[in-house]
Amino acid sequence: MKLMCISDIHGSLHWLQLALEKFREEKADRLVLLGDYMYHGPRNRLPEGYNPAEVAAILNQYKSHIAVAVRGNCDAEVDQMLLEFPMMGDYALLYHEGRRIYVTHGHGFSMGNLPPLETGDVFIQGHTHIPVADVEKGIFVLNPGSIALPKENYPPSYGILEGAQFTVKGFDGDTIKTITFSM
Repeated sequence: MKLMCISDIHGSLHWLQLALEKFREEKADRLVLLGDYMYHGPRNRLPEGYNPAEVAAILNQYKSHIAVAVRGNCDAEVDQMLLEFPMMGDYALLYHEGRRIYVTHGHGFSMGNLPPLETGDVFIQGHTHIPVADVEKGIFVLNPGSIALPKENYPPSYGILEGAQFTVKGFDGDTIKTITFSM
C-alpha cells in the first residue's frame, strides 16, 4: 500500500489542492494527515489561499481515502465539527508492510522525545514544518515537512511511504529526503 503523508495545511486551499493533485499523480492508496488543518496559528503568517472552510469541504470529499488523521496543536473541537472524519486523537498506530508506525502531530511526543517504541518501528510527525528522514535510537523518525508553511528554506513538501521506503518530495517532483527501512 502506498501512503501519502500531508502535514500542516494551516487553512491553505491553494496548497491542499496541489497536494491532492500529487495524491492522484502518485497513485497513492491512502492519506495520512498529521494535523494543523485549518487554522494558521498565532505565530505563522497567513498561507497562500487561506480559506479554512473550503479546506474542510475538500478534506471531507477525500474522507474515504484517509487512513488516519491526528490532531495538531492548532486544531480544536470546532474544527472537528466541520470535518466528517475523526481527527482529534493525539496519535494513531498503523501497521504497514509488517512494521508498526506511530503517527502524531509532534507537539507532544516528538523527535528527541519519542514514545516507547521498539527498534525498527517508525515514528511519523509533522509540527516542525521541516522534512526529516532519519534514525534515532533504532527508530525511524520521519516528517514530511509542511505543504503550506515550510521552514528553514525548504520548499512545500509531502511524504510518500511505500514498501520499505519513505521519501519527502517537493511539488516540483524533486526528492528532498529519503530513507529505506533496513532493520
